[in-house]
Amino acid sequence: MATTQRTGTRRTFLKASLLGGAAAWTARWSRPAAAANAALADVPSRVAVTAGNDRADNVFRGLTAFRQEIAQAIGDRRVVIKPNNVAIDVQLSATHAECLEGVLEFLKSIDKLRGAVIAESAGEGPTLEGFANYGYPRVAAKYGVKLVDLDQEPHEVVHVFDQRDFRPRAVRMSRLLLDPNSFLISAARMKTHDQVVATLSLKNIVFGAPIKDPGFASRRRGKPGAKSDKPVAHGGGIRAINYNLFALAQRLHPHLAIIDGYDGMEGFGPTRGTPVEHRVCVVGSDWLAADRVAVELMGIDFATVGYLNFCAQAGLGQADLEKIEIVGEPVARHVKRYKLAPNIEQQLIWMKPPQVS
Repeated sequence: MATTQRTGTRRTFLKASLLGGAAAWTARWSRPAAAANAALADVPSRVAVTAGNDRADNVFRGLTAFRQEIAQAIGDRRVVIKPNNVAIDVQLSATHAECLEGVLEFLKSIDKLRGAVIAESAGEGPTLEGFANYGYPRVAAKYGVKLVDLDQEPHEVVHVFDQRDFRPRAVRMSRLLLDPNSFLISAARMKTHDQVVATLSLKNIVFGAPIKDPGFASRRRGKPGAKSDKPVAHGGGIRAINYNLFALAQRLHPHLAIIDGYDGMEGFGPTRGTPVEHRVCVVGSDWLAADRVAVELMGIDFATVGYLNFCAQAGLGQADLEKIEIVGEPVARHVKRYKLAPNIEQQLIWMKPPQVS
């Protein structure tokens, strides 16, 4: 895992040419998916790691390391920034407004703000209420971008696996996130998880895509008859949630991964954990490489994270640390061992063969 030191701020841009990295970056977009999968595991990846006491600046500097490549990759596509709002009233569980500010300031610097949206289907409760709780309207107004509630937008039906009866289940998923003309930026938070060990950039996209009926709420009185398709996508158990994340990743994944670890969550994530003052940020075009580096920064054994191992085995990205070039801060300098959820032993059931009667 090589490290390259680069510097920059929201007010200054890198002057060094990054054309060498652009070739590898462009290859990730130009190959047909079927042909790309087998090759991506052998393609070296570059991931930026930044650290500091300004969350927005950490994000901005991480993105600036790939400024030229990102602008080229976006092209004429609509930029969709997907925050993580698994809850609408727990700030530690959700993408911070300052993270979005760093993303939007960067997009402004490369002239890619036009038509950009911040889009989400909150895990529970009204999405726009969560946006308001977290201060997103102020940031959106500052940069002239639209806030989108995916629950009120068109959807497509995708099928997932249910381990309880080994049958497919139909799930309504956001058409905007599935649209090939959308450039998906996953603005995730660094968190442990009570089912899949860690939730990072991929999971933010995949399980943000299933929509719910207006008025649905799981922790308080909701509209009678209102349903959410998010639990359906989880597949009824640990084995299925890991498999469904892997299977859906082949069609639905970030084009640009941002993992904000300024203050992460440990313990009973994704909503009931406690804070970790970490002050780091991870950025990369190879979402699997970015998630791999984030796992390392959290002091988590990568072998325990089922869905990411499945994706690595299928060649959906680079998960070999020896083939990931770190731009910026050395990973070893910023590792913090996050406490895992208390039910970690149950989560590792995916590693054992199922009992067949």
